[in-house]
Amino acid sequence: MKYADAGVDIAVADDAKQRIRHQASRTFTPGVLGGIGSFGALFALDRKKWKEPVLVSSADGVGTKLKVAMAMGVHSTVGGDLVNHCINDILVQGAEPLFFLDYLAMGKLEPPVVEQLVEGMSRSCRQSRMRPHRRRNGRDARLLSTG
Repeated sequence: MKYADAGVDIAVADDAKQRIRHQASRTFTPGVLGGIGSFGALFALDRKKWKEPVLVSSADGVGTKLKVAMAMGVHSTVGGDLVNHCINDILVQGAEPLFFLDYLAMGKLEPPVVEQLVEGMSRSCRQSRMRPHRRRNGRDARLLSTG
């Protein structure tokens, strides 16, 4: 079985990665190890700054804002909102946001939409000095409808 048999177009995924590489690289902080596209994210904690570190993480979604984004054809706003939701969840616990780990799931991978989403995520990460660890795209037309 090949990825294409499951509806995955590797060339389209590569196009999406190329489109977002610049946005993601603009957010790298000193703790970031590696680039984008791996199966995991590596972050080196500054042991001089953090004597007894406790990591706080958050995962969130933007819900019905996606419908508005799709109707308007503007996705950078929801990308930024997603990061900001997670930042707020971390801040209210008295922690400092260090990095953002995302996962994009869509019925059909559309590189221009991915580019807009990551542009918004990267903008919010730069504003907070947090690095997005862009690692995975999910695409399965059998499970997710297009759009």
